[in-house]
Amino acid sequence: MSSPAQPPDRSQPLRPLRVRTPLENTPAWPWKPDAAIAAPLCMHAPRVQPEWVDYNGHMSESCFLLAFGDSADAFFRFLGIDERYRDLRGLSFYTVQTHLHNLQEAAEGAPLRLTLQLIDADDKRMHLFHSMFHASSGELLATGEQMLVHVDMRAGRAAAMPADIHDHVHAVLAAHAALPRPPQAGASIGIRRRQAT
Repeated sequence: MSSPAQPPDRSQPLRPLRVRTPLENTPAWPWKPDAAIAAPLCMHAPRVQPEWVDYNGHMSESCFLLAFGDSADAFFRFLGIDERYRDLRGLSFYTVQTHLHNLQEAAEGAPLRLTLQLIDADDKRMHLFHSMFHASSGELLATGEQMLVHVDMRAGRAAAMPADIHDHVHAVLAAHAALPRPPQAGASIGIRRRQAT
């Protein structure tokens, strides 16, 4: 008979870790005002990493959000937002709401293609919609929806985007205006029950 699992040794302090994105410390991309903006945008195409796979043998739910966050980070750099923007201006975008739809499994090593649609924006907020596809089969694996708020980090509150970023965001919004609204966008969660007859 095997002995029960032992709790982890907590006598040694844990090394501090934080989430790092693939584009961290990569400068924002130069804005090209005359360039066509893809609708939707596709700026992130990772493979399912071994550390993203859980005990069920497929991509863990938290890693879908991680991949969508990396896609959002690429979008920020497309808009002109990077570490320099955060450090010099004291501004950033914070996610205030997220909704995921896990539609199909993703196995270790699977090639992914993520697209991003800007559904709406105002002076302080962006409503993003992400789609994750299997890059070879084209099958839709998951969707993710985010509401982001532009924040003055020094004041600790929401703040209007500066004019340059506002213009970039609204250029993308105009380019994406003709895209159909994804069926999962704005969906609520709940157990649907049949009405008694």
